[in-house]
Amino acid sequence: MILRYQLGQLQTNSYFLIKGDNCLLIDPADEASFILDKLEQKKLNLVGILATHGHFDHIGAVGEIQLTCHVPLFFSKKDQFLVDRLNQTAKYFLGFDPHFLPPMTVKYLTVKKLKVSNFELQIIPCPGHTPGSVSYYLPEKNILFSGDTLFKAGVGRYDFSYSNKKDLKESLKKLFKLPKKTAVYPGHGEKTFLEDEKEIVTTIY
Repeated sequence: MILRYQLGQLQTNSYFLIKGDNCLLIDPADEASFILDKLEQKKLNLVGILATHGHFDHIGAVGEIQLTCHVPLFFSKKDQFLVDRLNQTAKYFLGFDPHFLPPMTVKYLTVKKLKVSNFELQIIPCPGHTPGSVSYYLPEKNILFSGDTLFKAGVGRYDFSYSNKKDLKESLKKLFKLPKKTAVYPGHGEKTFLEDEKEIVTTIY
């Protein structure tokens, strides 16, 4: 089961991936109290937190969640520099300092397949939007969590100093090698399917 909540001022998609009573949290956004309340209401056992990349609107809640749920954050080491300046970046975009707690327990993604409790996901490196952007793929369900690499009718920004347009195009080409019926759960906006987004690469100049 997948539950989606749009959280924070940037309306980031936070996903609860659920099997039995266990839950993997993908991109917890920046509303820790909301997420903790939902976990308690639904009597879910949080087993891990996955980040598609290191932007504050995707991981701002992690530190506070980890105060209650002692689980690691999995992400790419290439985005550690973004995690290090979490509050600085948030202040720039939001106009105030949210005083996010930094993640306390982290595990860098170093394998192509990740097993957390009873969950198994394929990790697809997707640099471009950020150097350490990744997508998570569940082959048995044909589901892709694409973060800010691919949206419905759009792609993530590539005008940041650390972004790379060429890398983003290559990352998208990599994703489009997955089955065309793959359901895409992006970092912002609505769910889509790979076959409906196949022309998106041509919009990157």
